Amino acid sequence: MIVSKNIHPERDVYYLGAKVIDILGESSSKEFDYLELYQVLREDNNISINLFSLVVDWLFIIGVVKKGYKGLEKCF
Repeated sequence: MIVSKNIHPERDVYYLGAKVIDILGESSSKEFDYLELYQVLREDNNISINLFSLVVDWLFIIGVVKKGYKGLEKCF
């Protein structure tokens, strides 16, 4: 279940996906290394690599990111 009645919304895929989109949008580069993006997100949000992978999968499914030559490529 993506949306839950959890009292910690900062652990939801929607919230973390929005944070990743913010990071991607603020950067001028089009491609991002998977682990570097994880480290940037982890500075503000203490998340596991498994949860980060779920967030990236969700963003891939909805068309925000795609597989690039060096890692992830933003589609906007």
